Amino acid sequence: MSPSPAPEVRIVPFEPALREHFYRLNAQWLERHFVIEEIDRQMLGDPESRVLAPGGAIFFAMLGEEVIGTCALLREAPGVYELSKMGVDEGYRGYGAGRKLLDAAIAEFHRCDGTRLFLESNSMLTTALGMYERAGFVLQPTIREGSHYARADVYMVYEGGAH
Repeated sequence: MSPSPAPEVRIVPFEPALREHFYRLNAQWLERHFVIEEIDRQMLGDPESRVLAPGGAIFFAMLGEEVIGTCALLREAPGVYELSKMGVDEGYRGYGAGRKLLDAAIAEFHRCDGTRLFLESNSMLTTALGMYERAGFVLQPTIREGSHYARADVYMVYEGGAH
């Protein structure tokens, strides 16, 4: 008998049954590296009104039946989106879930005819920053004016072009 193939990571959109995983996966990395700020609590606690209602999207990475990662695409203004709340369960790193989530968010940005996509992060998160650069995000010389996050010391803008 040949061994069964390893399960493939697949990306699925938000559904209410997955809501708790949006909080769980983000709280995991926030509590490990930083603190959960009030803006995080609001968004993670009410993703339907904070992310989806204004025109954003939330994606989940699934490995078999396990929810192993998530990210959000926040609509800030017409055509302007923020890549946010990306987290992959520490026990499932190395399966490509982060890149698949990032690709799904970028595809959604293009589908919505977005004109500007940005993210805020922290210089400690070197693995994530490298992934963002490979996907077409370019480090900006200063942090984002009006940043909502105390932990943000990195500001990147997507210049990857049309897909």
